[in-house]
Amino acid sequence: MRLLTASADAIADAAAVLRGGGVVAYPTDTLYGLAVDPRNAAAVRRLFDLKGRNPALAMPLIASSVEQAKAAGELSDAHVRLAHAFWPGPLTIVVPARDAIDRVLLGGGSTIAVRVPAHPVATALASGLGFCITSTSANRSGQAAASNAQEASILLETIDLILDGGASPGGPPSTIVELTDAGPRLVRAGAVAWERVLESLE
Repeated sequence: MRLLTASADAIADAAAVLRGGGVVAYPTDTLYGLAVDPRNAAAVRRLFDLKGRNPALAMPLIASSVEQAKAAGELSDAHVRLAHAFWPGPLTIVVPARDAIDRVLLGGGSTIAVRVPAHPVATALASGLGFCITSTSANRSGQAAASNAQEASILLETIDLILDGGASPGGPPSTIVELTDAGPRLVRAGAVAWERVLESLE
């Protein structure tokens, strides 16, 4: 395991690790997350094994931009309105997954959850890879999530690289929403109030 201060050179190294099928821990605007290339089946399976995560549970993605999110999922005009209203920030949008995404990440479904976070290291890592990255919390399933690089290194000794961006701010998780034929659906309450989501869609 390597632990690097999150400089431009370190982020470039981390992106190279992802391209090689590795696992990288990185800071977000909530807690530390774990990244792999979601198109790489072997890396995705390694990530599920590392976390001890139930394969029936889908795993979200982080994008560097709306355009990058569109490469991973099918965003309608309404999805794009939501994205422009709340990204970068703690709103995750559930959209139909494109074929490039490894099916294991979908938890048996056909959709993927994606957002652009308000954290420069997270978005720079996705930008460096040139595609969205996974955004599961940096911990073994059932443990408290890591809020800094040192905690991540203790919780997950077998990851390849940790980008140290200082302590994460914590706070509530992202709000998760899905736009269905029956209307908007709140999947998980979080940092963005549901009323604000509904207002943005009017």
